[in-house]
Amino acid sequence: MLTNVLDYLEDSACKFPDKVAFADKNESYSFYDLKQYGKLIGTAVAQYGMRKKGVAIYLDKSVKVMAAFMGVLYSGNFYCPIDTHMPLERAKAIVDILESEIIITEEKYASDVAAIAPNAKILIYDHMLDGGIDADVLKVIRSGMIDTDPVYVLFTSGSTGVPKGVTINHRAIIDFTDWMSEEFNVTSEDNFANQSPFFFDLSIGDVYCTLKTGCTNYIVPTELFTFPVKLMEYLNEKKISIIFWVPSALCIVANLRALTKVKPEYLTRVMFCGEVMPNKQLNVWRKALPYVLYANLYGPCEATDACTYYIVNRDFEDDEPLPIGVPCKNTEILVLNEENKLVQGDEVGELCIRGSSLSLGYYNNPEKTREAFVQNPLNKAYPEIIYRTGDLVKYNEYGELMYISRKDFQIKHMGHRIELGEIEAAAANIEEIETCACIYDDRKKKIVFFYEGKQLEENAIVHKLNDKISDYMIPNSIVYLEKLPYNANGKIDRKKLKEDYQNK
Repeated sequence: MLTNVLDYLEDSACKFPDKVAFADKNESYSFYDLKQYGKLIGTAVAQYGMRKKGVAIYLDKSVKVMAAFMGVLYSGNFYCPIDTHMPLERAKAIVDILESEIIITEEKYASDVAAIAPNAKILIYDHMLDGGIDADVLKVIRSGMIDTDPVYVLFTSGSTGVPKGVTINHRAIIDFTDWMSEEFNVTSEDNFANQSPFFFDLSIGDVYCTLKTGCTNYIVPTELFTFPVKLMEYLNEKKISIIFWVPSALCIVANLRALTKVKPEYLTRVMFCGEVMPNKQLNVWRKALPYVLYANLYGPCEATDACTYYIVNRDFEDDEPLPIGVPCKNTEILVLNEENKLVQGDEVGELCIRGSSLSLGYYNNPEKTREAFVQNPLNKAYPEIIYRTGDLVKYNEYGELMYISRKDFQIKHMGHRIELGEIEAAAANIEEIETCACIYDDRKKKIVFFYEGKQLEENAIVHKLNDKISDYMIPNSIVYLEKLPYNANGKIDRKKLKEDYQNK
C-alpha cells in the first residue's frame, strides 16, 4: 500500500526511465530526469532543516515546476505554487499566511520575490541543480514521512478577500489518483494535454495520473486556447488521448466551430470539472466525436479535485442540465436540508462530503476551517468530519446528483428565492448566446445578466427567456460584452463582473 506520492514517481522512473514524463514548449523531462532533479532540489532544501513546512514555488508554468514540486516533497516539506502573473500584493498575502521561509524561483523573478517575502531564503532553480544528492539525508527524511503529511497548499479566493490555503495530504491524492486512473483506464500508452494552471486543483488529476501510470503529459501553451483550430492541431501533433479541462476551454472550441475544421484523431476521453458544462456546447463535441467517452467531474478543491462524476451515457437536449452523477470510490455524499437531515425525493439540499479525500483544512486559518469542516450531524457517536461545500443539489429520477447552484448564488429578489444558475442555464440555450453569467447587484436590488456571442436587442433576450423562466427571474439589466472576463483558473470571473458593474 502506497503512503507517499513520491512512490508513483520512483515506480515510473524504474519502469520507464527514458520516457518523457512532462513536456512544455521549450523542454521535456523524462521520469528519470524528474526523479534526479527532484532529489537535487530536495537535498538543496533539506540543508535548511525545515520539515513539514510550506515552500513557495514562484515559477512560470513549465516542466521546472514539476521538478520543484517533487524536490520539496523529497525535502520532507510541502509545496505551494504561486501564479507569477498575480498582483504582488496578493502573492505577498499568500506567502504571509504560508509563513514561507524558502521560495524557489528563477533569476528573473528574484527581485519580485524579495519584495513579497523580504525575510525568506530565495533559492534559484537552476543553481539547485548544480549541487549533489545526499541520499542518506533524503532516506532519513523519507522514513519519517506518513500519508497524513501535507503534499501541497493551494490558495483560493476567500469571501472576505483573504486567500484561503487548502491543505491536501498524501492519502487524499493517492485515493483520488488510484480511482481516476482505474475508472478512466489511464495507462502508460496515454498522452495528457494539461490545460489547468498548477496552482489550480484541476491539474492534480492529470499530474498525478502521469506520475502513477507512466504516461506523458504535454503542458499546452496558454496562447493556443485563443486559437482553437491550432489547439486541435496541437492535440493531433502530440497524439493526445485524454484531456481534463475546465468547461470554458471546451466551450471556446465548440463556439468557434474548431471541430468542423480539425478533429482530434487520437482523443478517446474528454473529462471536465470546475464549473457547469452546458449541454449546448457539449453536444457540439459529442456530434463531432461520438466515439469519445465524456465525463463530468464535480468537486471542490477541499476534496482533492473531485468527489462525484457522471459518465455521459444518454442524449441531452441543449437546454437540459448535465448530472454531476454519483460519488467517486471511497467517498460518501450527504445531501442535507436546512434541518441537517438527509433530503427526501427531489428536495434541494447542501452537498456535504465524507471521506479520506478531504482537505486537512485551511492553512493557518482555524476559524474558516471550523466553519466548513464540521462534525457529521448524522453521527453523534464519534468524531467524524464532513466538508460543507455550499453547493445546492438534488437527486434526479435516475438517482444521480444534479447541481443547482451555489448557496451564495441563491438570492432573495422581490420576495422570491432565485437561483442565478437557473437563469444562466436558461439563457445559455439561446442560440445567439455563446457564454453568459449572472450577478446580483445588492445595492440596486437588480439581477444583471452578461453575455457574449451575437448581440441582440434586450427585448429579444427577454422574450426568449419568458418561455424558459418565471417573470420574477427575468434580469433587470442585460449587458453585452465582446468577451467575458476569466480568472487565472479559466472560470468566468463573476467577482470582476460585479465590481465593474457597480463601479460604472
